[in-house]
Parts: sequence; C-alpha cells; structure tokens
Amino acid sequence: MTVTGIISAIIIGAIIGVLARLILPGKQNIPIWLTIVVGIVAALLGTFLARALGLPTATNGIDWIELVVQLVLAVVGVAIVSGTYGRRGVAR
Repeated sequence: MTVTGIISAIIIGAIIGVLARLILPGKQNIPIWLTIVVGIVAALLGTFLARALGLPTATNGIDWIELVVQLVLAVVGVAIVSGTYGRRGVAR
C-alpha cells in the first residue's frame, strides 16, 4: 500500500466511522476518536476483504461496492466496541 493509499484510508475511514455511528440505532457511549479508529480499521479490512472476494476495487470512479463493505464492517465494529466500551464502569 502506498502513502497516498494510507492517507486516503485514514480520511475515508474517519468518514465511514462517523457514518457507521449515525446508522447504528441508539446511543453509543464511546468517544469520537474511538469511532474514527474503528472506521479506519474497517476501511483497511474492507478493502482487503473486497479484494479477497474478487470485487472490483481499482476502478476509474468511486468504488461503491467496496465502500458498502467498509461501511458494514464499520457498523459491526462500532456496535462491538460500544457494547464492550460502554460496559466499563465502576461496580457498585
């Protein structure tokens, strides 16, 4: 992966993380930086998964199918992280 690919993954990942948080119903008790990190990881994993499945990832335009795969992974990631991160607290 090139430097531009990594930078674009970070930017797209941040956007995808925020979109995933908006799509997921209910309140997520996680900080925005953690949402962005989940989005970045989902963007990288989504690209890897799309390529592994043989989906076209190098087109002249916007790769909509790859973005959908990344968004689905981000929604699942935000749900998992908010479930585990939200349970942290002081036991009474």
